[in-house]
Amino acid sequence: MNFIRTVPFVPQMTRLSSTANVEFVNRNPRNLERMRIARKPDGYHLEKPGRKYWHKLILTPGNRSIIAKVIHFLNGPVVEVKTSEWALQKQLYSPTDTCAYISLGKVLAQRCLEFGITEMYCDLEPQKGGKAEKFLEEVVKGGITLQEPEVYKKPNPWDQFRPEKPWEVHDE
Repeated sequence: MNFIRTVPFVPQMTRLSSTANVEFVNRNPRNLERMRIARKPDGYHLEKPGRKYWHKLILTPGNRSIIAKVIHFLNGPVVEVKTSEWALQKQLYSPTDTCAYISLGKVLAQRCLEFGITEMYCDLEPQKGGKAEKFLEEVVKGGITLQEPEVYKKPNPWDQFRPEKPWEVHDE
């Protein structure tokens, strides 16, 4: 998925001793997802959980630890946080109590932002006042949106409403 674009050589902007590269290779495989152009997989219509996402949040509680993952629909796990990690385990009294869920949410949000993931799909339905709800609150407080934007659909010439193109920046 590397795209090559030719960039015109501008001699006024370059120094005399440097040479400008005439090819640009996009090495970011998530670039089309961030611009909302990439295709979301639909899956089969009879599948219960569905697969219409780029990144999905999964929370797996266990007897001795809790695992929170962000998986990509194509490449599998991208970010993973466990309460059994040494750094987290040393800070927690119990690896499965409410404080562990809160700490796990903070660490997951921080790691997602470091990886450049700001939006993800979440199908968790937590109980009111439960541990999973505290986890999701901390993830949202950390700057993560738990809904992915819709894929940009090119409007037809006869459409009355034309949505803003996600790759264009408008100054106000």
